[in-house]
Amino acid sequence: MLEQDNDADILHGIQDGELEDFLTWRGRVRGANISEKTLLATDYLNHFNEIVMLIEMMPDMPDMIEDCRLWRPKSYQQHFRDSGFSEKELAIEAYDHVPNKFRTPFEATIAQMDAVILFTLGRMEAAHGAGDDQRLKFDCATSVEMLHKIMQVANGIIHGTTHVMQQGEIDDYMGV
Repeated sequence: MLEQDNDADILHGIQDGELEDFLTWRGRVRGANISEKTLLATDYLNHFNEIVMLIEMMPDMPDMIEDCRLWRPKSYQQHFRDSGFSEKELAIEAYDHVPNKFRTPFEATIAQMDAVILFTLGRMEAAHGAGDDQRLKFDCATSVEMLHKIMQVANGIIHGTTHVMQQGEIDDYMGV
């Protein structure tokens, strides 16, 4: 009964024009490392895990700045095109069938993450260039904390929740 209730929660809010397609695609991703609840794969978060790990290491290993400079935002589908994910073609194709109920908050959350990372990289670059180790350490720690929060939201969306972070929290962090 609980599984049926959970399924009803997942299906609630999916637009009529998307429902049949979504149900078809749920069957196509069954058994793959792609959420049947949303048609999204957590592997995409690896793109962000890598830069967060580098940011964490920056205060102790300032030479990591070169690796950080190479990071660029990458769309969901581009991540999979570039990845070794075994079901990457299915993940790429399934993304076009993710219902707006999940796609809209997911894309908003990813945009927040991209903005915070780019903001952080700029602050790190400035602190590193000025030789301000205390500022670098503070900025990295604060950024990592915020990025972990955003990644938790993204992970939740991938697994079927539609909660997003309030933009005000992101704006406060970035001093907007």
